[in-house]
Amino acid sequence: MLKRPLRDRRLRLLIALTVVLAAVSSVALASTKTALIKDNFFTPKTLTINKGSKVTWQWKGSLFHNVTVKSGPVRFHSRNQYRGSYSHTFLRRGTYRLYCSLHPYMKMTVVVR
Repeated sequence: MLKRPLRDRRLRLLIALTVVLAAVSSVALASTKTALIKDNFFTPKTLTINKGSKVTWQWKGSLFHNVTVKSGPVRFHSRNQYRGSYSHTFLRRGTYRLYCSLHPYMKMTVVVR
């Protein structure tokens, strides 16, 4: 039978390793995805990501557009721009329906698992 101090040290080590592995696996699941905003459409139309992932939208057209949440767990809105980029990190699971408020027919869906 192990002496109590040795058993306690092994238990603390096992707990510490479990915490580290859990942290590493959640970081590995998060990623960065890129979406494009061209003149009058988003691409891709649908994006599925893991919680904690960041999406960066890049403007590639010549007209002003924005990224606006129409429905979803969290609301956000980019500024109106015709070049550059905008990023958002998704910390809550759910389905986000996005559109350009200047051109409401421009739509995109982000599904966060």
